[in-house]
Amino acid sequence: MSRRLKDLLSGKGPVWSFEVFPPKTPAGFESMYAAVDRLMAFKPAYFSCTFGAGGSTQGPTLDICSEIMRRHPQVATMAHLTCVGLKVEALLDFVRQARDRGITNIMALRGDPPKGQEGFRKTEGGLGYANELVAVIRDEFPDMGIGVGGYPETHQEATSPEDDLRHLKTKVDAGADAVVCQLFYDNADYYRFVDRCRKLGIQIPLVPGLLPIVNFPQIQRITSLCAAKLPKALYAELEKHKDDPGATAKIGAEHARRQTEDLISQGAPGVHFYVLNQAEAAHQVLTALGA
Repeated sequence: MSRRLKDLLSGKGPVWSFEVFPPKTPAGFESMYAAVDRLMAFKPAYFSCTFGAGGSTQGPTLDICSEIMRRHPQVATMAHLTCVGLKVEALLDFVRQARDRGITNIMALRGDPPKGQEGFRKTEGGLGYANELVAVIRDEFPDMGIGVGGYPETHQEATSPEDDLRHLKTKVDAGADAVVCQLFYDNADYYRFVDRCRKLGIQIPLVPGLLPIVNFPQIQRITSLCAAKLPKALYAELEKHKDDPGATAKIGAEHARRQTEDLISQGAPGVHFYVLNQAEAAHQVLTALGA
């Protein structure tokens, strides 16, 4: 059975997937793998693992993908890769290492600038845009699955929603297999995004991305960084219970459950959960849905 992204998303029924990130401590790794083990109960199609700014975590990214597959041979993985700080030769070497480890998918991203740097800067001998990264991967590794990022509420650096979609179309035309969406909390934003993509001729799967809320200050910070918004009623409810972590997590899980149920009923190919290396919130959501 193919483990390439487009094939993983072409089956019947919703596809669940989860994103983790490289921890900084041994205890963090232990906790992350425990979360992965627990989330396997929902038979995910794949796990993805992020890639640090400036390539700071490229080794752990591949190691984590490999270890997840060692623990759970039935699941595929997707290694994130960004253009930040790397020449084309290094980017291709990363993909080559991924392929040699049995990793069948790459999430191709331009990447955010390293901490302390204002704006993205193209590395000499490197690439400046995600569509260029997609193109070189597709040319050199035609069998590799490729995911790209999409932004239902528009990328924070885009000059307009139309310009943002044009950039997405270049990534799709370069050879992407699927679009994995940035987190959002109002499904109407995703449905508008899908409609606009289809009208522009983007026909590949558009996978919604959800981050169940567990902490009010944390989600305020995350949404401000990626220019996502919290619906007024949800924000008011969270603010009302901001000093009660248990209530906050319950509100967040219930909102994510309603989002997920609605997305699947409206034909979304599945849901990609940003779990922040913890299983509890996604586990509650999917358990409540009978997954």
